[in-house]
Formats: sequence, structure tokens, C-alpha cells
Amino acid sequence: MSVALDELVGHLEETLQPQRFQDYCPNGLQVQGKPRVARLVTGVTACQALLDAAIAWQADAVLVHHGYFWKGESPLIVGMKRRRLGLLLQHDVSLLAYHLPLDAHVELGNNACLGKLLGIVEQFPMDPSKPEALGNIGSLPGPVLASALVSRLATLTGRAPLYIGDPDRPVQRLAWCTGAAQSWIEAAYAAGADLFITGEASEQTVHFAREEGIGFIAAGHHATERYGVQALGEHLAGHFGIEHRFIDIENPV
Repeated sequence: MSVALDELVGHLEETLQPQRFQDYCPNGLQVQGKPRVARLVTGVTACQALLDAAIAWQADAVLVHHGYFWKGESPLIVGMKRRRLGLLLQHDVSLLAYHLPLDAHVELGNNACLGKLLGIVEQFPMDPSKPEALGNIGSLPGPVLASALVSRLATLTGRAPLYIGDPDRPVQRLAWCTGAAQSWIEAAYAAGADLFITGEASEQTVHFAREEGIGFIAAGHHATERYGVQALGEHLAGHFGIEHRFIDIENPV
């Protein structure tokens, strides 16, 4: 089966509602390809390796979390950007990208999916006054040692997280925001979280965690943002009856 590209984009716009967000990049269709999509590849970032793998699988469209045309980047189509765009245009492959809307979606988003995988029974926006807010907070069914949560994340992501705090401390109320959201640790602390999880760490994050007594885990930017785009791809495959393949391009950051 296949779906018209316009219909696919329309469904994504309705589902993710990108107009609610002030983002750092354009959300939606970034490169137009074939008018119909039968094979969809999803991935975290539209890097060259992902494009090569998608074309080898004869995908009609690629859907990612990190696309192109970020604020502040050079507008020149040279070097790496030329090679990537040239390959998509040569093979008539569409590129779709959703950044903050994919982080925040209450069912298919990166935060929602990570919370489910961690076993958090209820999750809410860290700032309930802002439904489009990215950070989530919720509780595990019962307290666990911080070291056990770190081990759970290591098994889930396939990499050893960075942990700041007492490994023997029981934790239950967790706040998290995937990707590079280390600055949200202050909001997590203010919301009463025992521990905050994100993808990356900054130098000052360590001092805040130590001095305020909140546990902190940096589990990897790429590693924490693999789940939303997979869930979105599976949703589209079920809704439209198209083929879907998630391709994970390893990234240690």
C-alpha cells in the first residue's frame, strides 16, 4: 500500500501540531520527493549514513527528529549539506522532520515514550500551565535505588549513563526531558523531583545536582531520543498500511 505525500504530511501536522511551538528549525516537509509513499524510514538524525541506508532499502521518505535548516546555520548549500540534499533530490526521497513537537507529544513523543519504558505510572508536564512544555514529571510504582535506575537505563539504551549523586539513595519521583535539556534540572528540583534524567550534561549541571541534593542522569542525547520517532513511524505504518523501518545510526553523544 501507499499514501499520498500530501496526506501523510497532513496527518503529521494534525497529530503533532507544530504550530504550537517556537522551534529552532522548520517542522514538517523539508525536502519534497515522490508524490506517494510506500516505504518510510525513521531515524533520529538525517545524517549521511541514515540517508544511505534509507536509499539502499528503497525508501520513499525519511522521517527524523533532527532535520535540516537550523537557526543560525549557514544558508550555503555546500559540502556536507550539498551531499545530503543532492542525494535526496537525486533519488526523489522526501525528508520530514519534527523537533520539539515530537519531544512533547503526549503519546508518541520522546518524553512520553521514555517515561513508559522506565515504568513511570503517571506522567505530567513539569509545568502544567504550559501544555506544550517539554519536561515531564511522574512517579515509579515504588522507590528504587538510584543505582538500579541507572542500570535500567543502561540496559534500555545500550550505553552507560553518567550519574551524579548517591547510588544508594532511594528515588521515586522522577523528572525527565530527552536530548540536551540539562538546564531543566532547576525546574525539576523546584517541582520536587528526587532525580532528573536528560541526554547531556554541562559543567554547571554537576554542581547544581551535588549542592541541591537532586540526582542527575545524562543518558545520551541520541540514546534518549530514539523512541518517539520509532513510535511515530509505527503509528503511520498502522494508520496508512505502509512499510516502516527504523534505522539506528549509533552516536555516542
